[in-house]
This record gives sequence, C-alpha cells and structure tokens, in this order.
Amino acid sequence: MSAEHLKTVEQRLLWLSHWMIHNANHLRPKADGIKIGGHQASSASMVSILTALYFTALRPEDRVAVKPHAGPVFHAMQYLMGRLDLGAMQNYRGFGGVQSYPSRTKDRDDVDFSTGSVGLGVAVTAFASIVRDYVAAHDWGADIRRGRMIALMGDAEMDEGNVYECLQEGWKHGLRDLWWVIDYNRQSLDGVVREGLWARIEQVFATFGWEVVRLKHGVLQRAAFAEPGGERLREWIDACPNELYSALTFSGGARWRARLMEDLGDQGPVSALIERRSDDELAALMENLGGNCVATMAEAFAAIDHDRPVCFLAYTVKGWGTPIAGHKDNHGGLMTRAQMAQWQKHMGIPEGQEWDRMAGVADPAGLRAYLDRVPFFAGGNRRLDEAPLPVPAIAVPQPASGAERETSTQMAFGHILDRLGRDGDRAGGDMVARIVTVSPDVTGTTGLGPWVNRRRLWAREARADLFRAQSIPSTARWDFTPAGQHVELGIAEMNLFLFLAAAGLSTSLFGRRLIPVGTLYDPFVGRGLDALTYACYQDARFIVAGTPSGVTLAPEGGAHQSSNTPLIGMAQDGLSCFEPAFAAELAAIMEWSLAHLQRQGDATPDPRTSLADGKGGAVYLRLTTRPVEQIVPPEGALPGVIDGGWWLRPPGPNTEVVIAYQGAVAPEAIAAAAHLAEGRREVAVLAVTSADRLHAGWSAAQRLRRQGITAAACHAEALLGAVPRHAALVTVIDAHPATLSWLGGVMGHRVIALGVDAFGQTGTIGDLYRHHGIDTAAIVAAVSALTPGRPLPPPPG
Repeated sequence: MSAEHLKTVEQRLLWLSHWMIHNANHLRPKADGIKIGGHQASSASMVSILTALYFTALRPEDRVAVKPHAGPVFHAMQYLMGRLDLGAMQNYRGFGGVQSYPSRTKDRDDVDFSTGSVGLGVAVTAFASIVRDYVAAHDWGADIRRGRMIALMGDAEMDEGNVYECLQEGWKHGLRDLWWVIDYNRQSLDGVVREGLWARIEQVFATFGWEVVRLKHGVLQRAAFAEPGGERLREWIDACPNELYSALTFSGGARWRARLMEDLGDQGPVSALIERRSDDELAALMENLGGNCVATMAEAFAAIDHDRPVCFLAYTVKGWGTPIAGHKDNHGGLMTRAQMAQWQKHMGIPEGQEWDRMAGVADPAGLRAYLDRVPFFAGGNRRLDEAPLPVPAIAVPQPASGAERETSTQMAFGHILDRLGRDGDRAGGDMVARIVTVSPDVTGTTGLGPWVNRRRLWAREARADLFRAQSIPSTARWDFTPAGQHVELGIAEMNLFLFLAAAGLSTSLFGRRLIPVGTLYDPFVGRGLDALTYACYQDARFIVAGTPSGVTLAPEGGAHQSSNTPLIGMAQDGLSCFEPAFAAELAAIMEWSLAHLQRQGDATPDPRTSLADGKGGAVYLRLTTRPVEQIVPPEGALPGVIDGGWWLRPPGPNTEVVIAYQGAVAPEAIAAAAHLAEGRREVAVLAVTSADRLHAGWSAAQRLRRQGITAAACHAEALLGAVPRHAALVTVIDAHPATLSWLGGVMGHRVIALGVDAFGQTGTIGDLYRHHGIDTAAIVAAVSALTPGRPLPPPPG
C-alpha cells in the first residue's frame, strides 16, 4: 500500500463527488426550478472509508452495499477508474445519468446491491452471506470464490428495525465473512444523535457474537496523544458531547483553540501541545477521527484475520474536509458558489480542469500505475452469469384419491413441489437441485412440508431430528444438513423477502443460479412490503406464494385475512402476480414461472400481449386453502392461463352477462352462471388467473399505440372484444373489488365489481361470502340490477 497514493485517491474522490453534486445544483440548467440535492456532507464523511476499503481491502469476489448518501463517492470512484463516462457524471440525478442512490438496475457502473432508505441495503448483505454459504455447501457450488459481504451504513440506519431482525436471523445461521462499517458521524437528517449511542451499538453486536472494532482516533490524534499532555486531550475528545464537537468543527481552528485552552489550558504541556499547532493544523488534528483517516481505516481492514462478522464503528465528521463540515443543517445543505470557488482553490484544482481525473495530482503517471494494480478493479466484469436450467414438465397434481374431485391451490402447490422433490433429480436434473425453499416459521402451514421431508433443511452443520430419534410420531421429518434445500427463518416477514432478494441475485453475485421459492401467509405480505419492493427493484428472481389468502381463511378472522394483496401484485414492478382457482392452472403457471425467473432478454413487447416477458422477473402466487371442484382448461386455453385469463364459458353474439372471477370464488361464479341461464341469455364466464398481467398488457398496448405502433395488441382486448357491447360485466374476487373493476373500461362494458373492502370478521366461508357480498346470491342480485329483464329469483339455499 502506498500511503501517498492512497491519500491522493481520497482527495480525488472528495473533489469529484462534490463537484458532481455542485454541477447538478448550481451549473447545469434546471428544468424544474428546484434543488437537485446530493448529500455533499454525507458523502464527505465516508470518503476515507470507501478509499481504504476499495483500494486496499477488497477483492473482486467481495460484494458491497454502499451507503445511499455516499453514492456520489462511489460513482466518482468508478469515474476515476475509467468505468463511468463523463456524460453520466455531468447528468447526476438526471434522466440517463447516475442515480441518486446506487442502483444495480438503473446505474451503468458496478453496483452490487441497490441501496436506499430504511436500511435494507445493510440487512441484505447478511442474507447474501447466508446464501453464499448455502451455495458453497452444495456440490454444484463448492468451487465458488468466497468473498466478504460488506455494508457501508450511517449511524442513523441503526434506528431501523430490519437491521436488528437480520442480526438475530444471522446469528441463528452462523454468519461468516460479513463486515458492516458504520459511518458514525453522529448527525442525522434533523439533528445530532443521542449521546452514548456507540455503547448501545457495541453491546448489540457483541451480544450476537460480532467483533466490534471502534475507530475513534486517526493517526494525527494518536500521535498527539503520545505527546506530553496528550492524555488529557484524549480524555477531552472522548468526553466531548456530539453537538459541541460538530459545532466546533464547523467554526474552525480559532474556535477550537479558544475552547481547548479554556477547558484544558494549564500553562504547561497541554497548552504547549495546542500552541505548537497553527489554527489550520489544530482543526486538522481535531477532525482527524478514525473514520476520516484513510491510513487508520486501511490498517483496521487489514487486521481482520478471521471469518467472524465484524462491525467497524468509524467515527467521522459529517462534511469532513469541506466548508460545511459539522454544521447542524449540512445533511441536505450544499456549498454555495462562493464556498465552492474558495474550496476549489484550497483543493488545488485549476479552473477548467474540474472534471479532469488527474487534476491537481503531482504525479499522474505514478497514480495511474498505482490504480492499475488495485486488486479489486483487476478482475474485470463482476456481474457473473450461468446458463439457464432446463425446466421440467409439471403435471397437473392429482387429488389423494381418485374419487375426490376437490383440492385447494395451496394443496396443489405442495403436491407440485413434492412431485418435483420426488422425481426431480431424474426428470428435472439441475433445476430441482437448485430450488431453495424458505419460509418464516410457517413451513408446514403453507404447503412446504412434503418438499422439506424429501429434500431436508439446510444448515452449515448436520443436525438430526431429535423427535424422530426419540420415536415421537410427527408428520415433519426435520433433518438439518449442508445438502438440504429448505431454509427455515424466524417469523419476521421482512427477513423472508430480504433472503429472497439475496437468493434471487445468486447468479450475478456468485455465478450459480438458484430457484428461490418462498411462502408466507398472504395477509403478511404487507409486513415485508418494503423488502419485497426492494427485492424487485434489484431485479431479484424468485417465486413467493402468499397462502392462505382472503376472507376465505374464514375462521381465522382478525388480521389473518387479506384484501389488498392483489393490488400490491398489480402495482409492483418486476413482479407477475397470479391467483389461479384450479390445480391445472397452477401447474401451467409454475412451469412458466420456472422459466420466467431465468429470462434475461430485452424488453421487446410480445406482439400478441404487449407484455415484455423476455426480460423475465419474479412471480407472486396468491393461493387459498379452500378445496374446490376441479376443472381442467382445454389445451387451447393454456396460453390464456399464462396471459391472465381464459373463457370457461365463452361468449356468443347474444351474450347478456359476463361473470369474471379470480381465485377461490370460482364455485360461486360458476353456480351463479348456471342459475342465471334461467333468466338471461348466454351467460359467459371468464376465468381470470392474473388481473396483473391482463392490466399490464392493456396498459402497455395503449402506451405503444400512443407511440404510433397502431397494431399493438393485448389479451384483455382479445378476450373482451368477443363480448357484445350491450352485455353487462360482473366481476367477483375475494379481495378488493378494484382488482377487476377496470375490466369494464377495456371495451366499454357496464360493470358491477364485487369484492372485499373490509376484514377481520370470523365465521364460515359461506357466512363471510354472504357478509361481503361475494356469494352466489350476491352475483345473481348484481346481474339482476344491472341487466334488463324480469327480476331474477335468488338461488336456492
């Protein structure tokens, strides 16, 4: 390590990151007349940490989640290394430029994990560490290069609950090779953090078996402490309140001198220590905290010689090295034009060379040679890949007895996985070996039990099922083994989606493809929604089954009923949401999903549906526990099952009513259609399997037509275009009625939307369907009110 070159890199990153923000806010023409922002102060506090980490400690196989507000430093580093072009830097926070916060899907440079608010970028590194160990434990992944998972975070992120949830989950799974670096600048958005927070942080991490490395003093301070009177200076620094330290930092060397002499002056060694330094030197000394000392950080990283998780508590000054250092308002503050001009002179950057990578560098050739030797950047492309795995054919799951014609979609889901677990190594080859299931303490009640019994649970060390060892009867055979294919999590749904995010990025991170399948109770999708959105924003690939769902989980009542989750599925980018009613539909959807997870093509719209399926994505299955009599769609209807809907009873030229249903209310819709045949002509029944994909295709087709592609088509129009305009449309779903109400707008049909917009009542399925108006009688009454003709009698019963 060259200390001189390392310091030069630090100063280059400090300048380039701040100039990029200044250019966006003060020089680039403003289209909207509002502040662009960019967090100059939060970037400055981390510049030494990023410099030491990337230019001394990291190897290409390491993966880093960069603190969102340090994104400008990260991008400046990529620019310095020639991995980001000038146009992207000049268009910071603009359309097509580098993003506000590091994004693996939107930025052009080498982002490992997207980061943003609420600490999710921190927690995902813990689950990436678990996934890395999972991959390495299996024979098909034993040869991967094991790297560290690293998160760079602010002290305010320690307020986020998901950080603590993942600490406990990580402890359960024996976290290894995980580093978290806390930028402890003691300032948050609206003020200064509480005194003594560092002690609480250390206690928390120590409790979970982490090593905590406190980096409070840099090399200048440590040298001063060795001078006569230095111990008293150390005591003063360690006892100084956060708010006072920040205020003095902003005020500068003269104020530091006055305060130190007032508190410490002794007309002896302490006074001499202070007087030996000019105002600028004294300010540099007092701002030389461990996290702002690149040499100290490099030494700390190099000293770790084990694989236990490590928390580096790095004391820093927010805005370090700039005119706004330490100011209470600097979180969202920016240097003024005058401040930047003065600081530019201080940094030694000639006018006109602000974007020059080597501006102000005394030895450009030597620095270039140094940069060329940095190990982290020597590995080339760090986005790994693996060929898609062949998808086995998925047969329609059969009920347990040939005489039984009823099953639930949750039961069918379990049967499909069980069949794959039983026959997969023969029929599915590598695909089944790469499936990893995961659930937050609801494995048995969401249909995964048979799969787990066959494929076992994963742990780094084998553990036998002690209940079986004691001959205690149980349907669950819970053997833990490094070869297992199920990961059991605690009950926190946030952790489930963070695990799915990490496992869904396995191909890119570790070069080994995983097929992650997660399950949870459908109403609790909302508990993990931040992490679900975060996973999709990263383009992580997984299947998640929300089951049981809706008020169909009748006796549970309370918050165990979901009504808004189909709307979540429709609104979430990168996620295709399905709600099949029949096992045959689910089998077709799962076979499609296993291929969809692996697609990496472009976003070219399908000419038939206008959906950009070629780019792939994640999948959400909304399932129920209600057994219904099974219907198998005809062969020709299977493409419609995938596209979002098919005609269970097709319309004709005289059709007066269409009943469109999704999910568990299929029996009510079918029974209503049979009853309506007595009083209305040609009642058609539309089986909607995915309101999400129908709506997405319709929206995309309209957008393409506005762009001049007049031939754009979609499945919703293909379905409803066959329905006479005079016909009425009744939609019904065990969820919010808005899920399907929009179908009336596709071709201009009158519509009554039935659904559920309240939850919490217990009862039987029949009780609750009547209560919410989604039973057969409610459908018949809606048709009677919406269509001309004699009033229809209610159905029997």
